[in-house]
Amino acid sequence: MVTTDAGNRDGANAHMLQACLAAVLAAAIFLLGSIESAAQSATQLALRPPAPANTSEPTRASPAPPALEGGGREDAKTLEDSSRTSPDSESTATTQPQLRVERMPIASVELFTIFGRLDGRRAAGQPAPEIPLLSVVRDSLGDDNPENDRLRYLWMLTYTRPTLVKRVLSAVPFLYQHVGNKTPTSSNAPAPLIDLANTKRQTWNNLFWFGLQNGLFDSYGIPLKAASRNYRRNAIDYRAAHVTQALSILSSYDNLRRRARDENELLASRQMSNDPESSVPNGVPIADVRAPLLADFGPGFTPGEMLEMRARLILSSKLLGGLYGPDLFNFTVIKRSMAVTNSIGHNWEMLRQRAETEGLYFQPLTMPDGTATHALLWIAKSDLFQTNRRFGDRFLNISDPWKDQRLRNWTGYSQVRYFDQDNRPTNVSDPQARPLELIPLALYGLDHKNIPGLLIDFRDTLNPKKRELSRRFFRDLAKNVFSLSSFGNLPYFVGRKTFDFVTGRRGMDINQPTRLTSYSELKLMLSFNGTIDPGLRNEIEQRLENVSLNPLTNDNQAEIQLARRQYSALLDFARRPDGLAAKIERDRRAEMTPFKHGSVSRFFFNLGNVLTFGRYVHREQATSELSARLDSARVIRYHTNILVEVAKSSPQTEVAWDIEMVRRSLRALADHGVGASGSAAHAAAMIFRQTNDDEARRLCLDALYKINNKNARSELVRLFRVEQPQSEWRAAIADHLRKAVTEAVP
Repeated sequence: MVTTDAGNRDGANAHMLQACLAAVLAAAIFLLGSIESAAQSATQLALRPPAPANTSEPTRASPAPPALEGGGREDAKTLEDSSRTSPDSESTATTQPQLRVERMPIASVELFTIFGRLDGRRAAGQPAPEIPLLSVVRDSLGDDNPENDRLRYLWMLTYTRPTLVKRVLSAVPFLYQHVGNKTPTSSNAPAPLIDLANTKRQTWNNLFWFGLQNGLFDSYGIPLKAASRNYRRNAIDYRAAHVTQALSILSSYDNLRRRARDENELLASRQMSNDPESSVPNGVPIADVRAPLLADFGPGFTPGEMLEMRARLILSSKLLGGLYGPDLFNFTVIKRSMAVTNSIGHNWEMLRQRAETEGLYFQPLTMPDGTATHALLWIAKSDLFQTNRRFGDRFLNISDPWKDQRLRNWTGYSQVRYFDQDNRPTNVSDPQARPLELIPLALYGLDHKNIPGLLIDFRDTLNPKKRELSRRFFRDLAKNVFSLSSFGNLPYFVGRKTFDFVTGRRGMDINQPTRLTSYSELKLMLSFNGTIDPGLRNEIEQRLENVSLNPLTNDNQAEIQLARRQYSALLDFARRPDGLAAKIERDRRAEMTPFKHGSVSRFFFNLGNVLTFGRYVHREQATSELSARLDSARVIRYHTNILVEVAKSSPQTEVAWDIEMVRRSLRALADHGVGASGSAAHAAAMIFRQTNDDEARRLCLDALYKINNKNARSELVRLFRVEQPQSEWRAAIADHLRKAVTEAVP
């Protein structure tokens, strides 16, 4: 009987495996059948603009002609923009900034919104449209004291709740296809991308869903397991794409603000100079910006708030990122910025060298702050008749263009550019200019890890999609169908790691990290960059949606409409008496919980919130006493963050920091430091050891005495031990320690 049951189970498992394989095959057939396979269309006419304009010109990268200095990064004249430029649009550009921040006070909160000028959407003779991109609410407690302000919710206005149809389709296993757009019909308030003041709750929710998936859904068979995992993967990727866009907007705004401040300071110093030997006479402008990049950098986000937003968004992609404190914000942002800069520089040079070797043209594409995030490769149609050229596709990952008959009879998009006798970009007015018809071959993401990520292949729509699918498909198949785990199956772990190592070292664009970041930034770049011809932009956007793997996504035009609609809904919500201000007031009451309950009670409150999927939130009844304690706690947190940064930055405090600012923060803890954290005590002790300023050292001891918790008393003991026996500071430390122990609450 036991043998028969085992045989029946084996037969059932075999039938289940056959059914799964059949489903996989059917999904693959459906996917391939739904994708447009034509690389070019007879209705796509080659564009012949009549005159040039300023842009980043594609640079000839071939052994024969000399390349531009700096790897082709110098700005040059090109043909494509002149047909879209008019005096009206230029005069509008002089008054319309690239990015601006709008502040809206609402009761005791402030709503900030970053607007962007979409140069890529400008119609002929019309100003570039402006759309709201990102909104953040600041809880100011209704006063003018910046020390008790706190950022709460951040909305990426293109991020929206998917429709029911999109949710269902995103749960279908092995459905890797864009399935239409969401129509902006709802007037409800948009869903925030992140709660900046309560990131721990998001971390606990992620851990809860992780346990629910592995402990419950996976135990009910392959259909439920595959569907739930597929939906979660698509939802995470959809959110991650908008986190990437939010980071790009904040980074561009921060870079432009720094640049505007530096340029204005330089202009002011030059114009006020009375040095007769100066190379620039007084009153003579040394810079003339045609289109302003920022409206101003006065009212808006403080540097600390900008750092917090960027760091929290970066950490939100980590499993335990919400548990990180402010002391890691600077490190997190710098680490990511360095990684992105290194990837862009590495891929820029690799792609430029490969284009030079293969006789192609290299054109970088930039964001508003000048960061080159993508690049195009072109080929000259007149060069296609060189029949003896060989082609190496390493790192380029496209087919041989020299033997492709479609390019010789190309009816798709192309551009005419002008070059001089030395093969350098020039304009049509140059008497030595010669026209050259260029055909786009591929578009790459420069911030992709390891190698330039192929995003668009203008001759083969399936080429980048196959490469993006390679990692997702095999991992979904291994984990969702065959239940293979790197921790539970040693052969699978060794084989996967070996394959990843070989493909990564050889520069093979197979099983590489996802192109999600590059695709998300490409959408922004197409809207911001006004140097891309509309015909080329439409071609790229059409192919971009064909490459998309996520049913939850929306195309670029739909996201612009969603941003406008959701911003209008957010304003309506903010103006309602029971809207944004009331929501922030409820959040303040939840923030008062530590003043009335201990750690054990708060643990069960948080557990109830997680188990009820966020429905239950414990809140205190607001009183004047609790409101005053909330204000004091925020001020202490503000100064603690400053002192922690000071203590970590330099072994000599007064060299790297304004000592008066340090004294002000220490004085705040010395006056109101009761209830400060252990990190505040550690920072005060560190500063005591790192400064020679007598007043600052005295304030450090006063702050430790005022904090008077276990950590503060331990720090006083350590300082007492390291001081010289005859030092006057040793006696002062002993006096503060004696009073702290005497007044300590048992």
